[in-house]
Amino acid sequence: MNVGQRWKNIRYEAEVDPKFVEEIASIPAGQRLFDCIQCGTCSGTCPVSHYMDQTPRKIIAMIRAGFRREVLASVTTWLCASCYSCSVECPQEIKITDIMYALKRLAIQEGVYPRRFPISVLAREFYRFVLKTGRNNEARLTMRLFLKTNLFRLFGQTLLGLKLWRQGRMRLRVDRIKSKRELRKIIKVLDEQLARKKFKAKAISAGEAV
Repeated sequence: MNVGQRWKNIRYEAEVDPKFVEEIASIPAGQRLFDCIQCGTCSGTCPVSHYMDQTPRKIIAMIRAGFRREVLASVTTWLCASCYSCSVECPQEIKITDIMYALKRLAIQEGVYPRRFPISVLAREFYRFVLKTGRNNEARLTMRLFLKTNLFRLFGQTLLGLKLWRQGRMRLRVDRIKSKRELRKIIKVLDEQLARKKFKAKAISAGEAV
C-alpha cells in the first residue's frame, strides 16, 4: 500500500460516528460485539471472504471504530452466504451472521448500500414487489433485477427462462393476496417506526457533535 492509499484510510474524529458501535451492540445479535478479540477466525472460516472488500474481522473492527458509512457501503454484508460458520467457530460466541443481517437493514434504511450491486438490488426489488402484490414472482423479480443491474444478462437467460416456463416451473402470472391494503398498513407502521428511530439517532449524534 502506497502513501496515498494509507492517507485515504485515515479518519479524523469528526468523520467517525462513536454511537455506531452502541447502536449495533444494542440489538440482540450485537450484545457480545465488545468481546471480539480480533483473532480472525471468522474471516478464516468464511467461504466467500476472498470476494469481500472488507473481511468479517475487519467489519467488526470498523464498527467499533465508528466507520459507519464505510461499513454500510461495503459489499461484505451483501456477499454473506448466511452459512453461520463464523458464528459457530467464533471463540467469543459473537453472532456475526446476524450482525450482517442488521447491517443490511440499516444500509437499506439509510440508502448507502452499493446501488448496482446485484444482491442489494434484489433485496430492494423484492421488497417493492411484495409491497405491491403481497406475493413474490420469481420471473418478474429476475427481470427487474437484470433491468436494474445488467440488461445484457437478461437476454442471456432468456433460453433458460423459456425452458422453465414450458416445464411449469416459472409462472409469469402475478398472484396477489386479497388483503393488500392491510399488508401495506402494517409495512407503513413499521417504516414509520424505523424512520423515527433513524431521526432520533441522527438528532442525538448531531447534539453530541455540537
